[in-house]
Amino acid sequence: MNELLAPAGTLESFYAAISNGANAIYLGLDKYSARAYADNFTTTNLKELVNFAHLRNIKIYVTINTIIYDNELEDCYKTIDELANINVDAIIVQDLAILHYITSHYSSIDAHISTQFGIDDVDGAIIAKELGASRIVLARETSLDTIKEIKDKVSIELETFIHGALCVGYSGNCLMSSSIGERSGNRGRCAGCCRKIYSLIDAKTNKTINTRYLLSMKDLNTSEYINKMRFIDSFKIEGRMKEPSYVAAVTRYYRNLIDKENTNTDALNKVFNRTYTKGFINNEDSLNITNIDKPNNFGYRVGTVDRWSKNKVWIKLIKPLNKGDQIRIDNGDIKDEISIHIDKLYDSSFNSVQYMTRMAIVDCDIKVNQGDKVYVTRDNRFYNDIKQTLLPKEYSKLDIDMEFNGSIGKPFMLKITFNNKTKVFAKSSWIIENATTAVTTKDEITTLLSRLNDTPYKIRNIIVNIDDNSFIPLKYINDIRREAIDKLNQIRLDNKPIKKESSPILPPKHDLLDKKEICVEVSNDKQYEIAKELGIKHIYYKNIVRRNNARYIEDTYHEILVGGYGSINHYRNSLAKIVSDYSFNITNYVSIALLHSLNVNRITLSQEINLESINNLVENYYSYYQTYPNLELIVYGKTKLMHTKYCVLKRLGMCGKCKESLFKLKDEYSEFPLVFNDDCTMTILNGKTLNNIDDINKIKGVNYIRLVFSNEDENETRRIIQMTINKLNGNDEIVFDSNNNTRGHFNNNPL
Repeated sequence: MNELLAPAGTLESFYAAISNGANAIYLGLDKYSARAYADNFTTTNLKELVNFAHLRNIKIYVTINTIIYDNELEDCYKTIDELANINVDAIIVQDLAILHYITSHYSSIDAHISTQFGIDDVDGAIIAKELGASRIVLARETSLDTIKEIKDKVSIELETFIHGALCVGYSGNCLMSSSIGERSGNRGRCAGCCRKIYSLIDAKTNKTINTRYLLSMKDLNTSEYINKMRFIDSFKIEGRMKEPSYVAAVTRYYRNLIDKENTNTDALNKVFNRTYTKGFINNEDSLNITNIDKPNNFGYRVGTVDRWSKNKVWIKLIKPLNKGDQIRIDNGDIKDEISIHIDKLYDSSFNSVQYMTRMAIVDCDIKVNQGDKVYVTRDNRFYNDIKQTLLPKEYSKLDIDMEFNGSIGKPFMLKITFNNKTKVFAKSSWIIENATTAVTTKDEITTLLSRLNDTPYKIRNIIVNIDDNSFIPLKYINDIRREAIDKLNQIRLDNKPIKKESSPILPPKHDLLDKKEICVEVSNDKQYEIAKELGIKHIYYKNIVRRNNARYIEDTYHEILVGGYGSINHYRNSLAKIVSDYSFNITNYVSIALLHSLNVNRITLSQEINLESINNLVENYYSYYQTYPNLELIVYGKTKLMHTKYCVLKRLGMCGKCKESLFKLKDEYSEFPLVFNDDCTMTILNGKTLNNIDDINKIKGVNYIRLVFSNEDENETRRIIQMTINKLNGNDEIVFDSNNNTRGHFNNNPL
């Protein structure tokens, strides 16, 4: 059976998910969660919720899916220990160190690899399994065909998102929020930069081509494809920041769909949505995966403006409109929309009514035009119905069998059997008497034993064996039922964490180089030739394998720069040295040791790390492993803020124009050059250039520094490389230009 996995950002959402048919719930703590702005939970209040869920055969998965710094590791390990003691079923992780701690210390908790790992092929799945994960939350860009291939070739559980908001960037590979919004998405504080208005600019002519919500993805809706997806182990609904009614409605909808029951086909249009896409999982392309006109709730179409007069608007309806609904009138302005809460609804005679089906009149102070489209963004009747499902209760109850035995002159007993194997017994202190007046009948006993309304159980079979003419006070029958149920609950919840001996990480030996070496990443032939001419030994050009459904190259290079875990498995036995890129988001010494143990020769640190954290992890690494890590750090270049399978040019009907001109995005503050890759993916660059070249001699314990070139011309490329060589040779010439450059996170605390 497919698991239906629902989100819970609040206590109300937790109960809403259970009441509407979730098989499992994922939620975050008040720390280390990729949804830091949800209400979230603590290990103190989670125990009761875990018990409530487990008694209903519902699993609880906790997210620890942010990057972790060295100074946080011990506290994070302690948090995992606490979660183990309250018997959560799994922890969803982004950080390698956290994955290793779980898999090496506990047999009773599963480790689920988060979507931020970017696993999207068979090779990546092989690595995930080797690292001890029991499940992969696949990258949202992974196609259904690829998921099927992974399922056929790797014995590991697979989980995929089926509904909700989508990131336009590859999950876990977005630096846009931390670079321009000063809130790290990899630390759970995404600023939602992709939901802003941007202008597409032709960089050669500086002409504005279009101004819209050019990066705002539609919401995922796979409901039409569920039957094709049934080989996937877990169906995941996005929405830890959504309200409980949303969680309830979407969970109920997919519960019915999975169970092949009748579904309310309008339900998904009546909850928050940005209109829908079938997603990259179902081979959607850029033409239909974004909603460039509106970044928030789109609602559903209810009618058209017939006329406006004297602060009233007449709406010709195609669907019913209710008093209490929230509507918006689309006047074609993407910045300003007209939103109205219907406090009063009128018929054609201006009588106040509760609902209308053909023509409605609504108060509206702003002039609107005939033909403007009208949408309901909150359906009052629908949400009132949904509220009835938000109470803490069961979607369906669990079967138990009861056997009641008693004879006159002896105590009576009750046996409960659960799941055909768990048996509990309760014995009453009451001695059954011979009735002198009222006889206790079998029907009365059956009725009392069946009163299980406040429990997760229902009677499947019940047997009552009792002498005729027996008398038992009804109170004692109620007492023995409660006692037996309590015993059953205790047995079902009596699960101690199962620990195991952890195995040490054994990374290979590396020495610190006497002098740092320069690595250069280039984007064209001229830059490549200049780097070679200046004697650079480590050049990344044709030998780069990004993380997105990787197109693996021949291992004829002495070094290969890789962006994803699949590439590690693909090249780990080749002669080429593997260099892991910044996209692995490495911020602690344990993760470095784990990558080294996977035959990664050189590890590029996260671009969200600062100098203090670098010094800490180098010191800790040497202290624990008696050797140095082999590290690389990007010190120059336009930061790749986002890599995306979406192409804005194709979305605007300009496919192929990338061969004719250069393009950039622009908001009210900055410009962002665009790179269009050979595989039709798109990379968004920071308009400002990261430049920490002046500080390279302050960086201790890093063997390699990298210069990344994008649109620099030949003279600028040569100048930057030569200045870096001079700096390493002791030349104190200052190359930092504060007007055109940024130091990034290097001299700041991690966000």
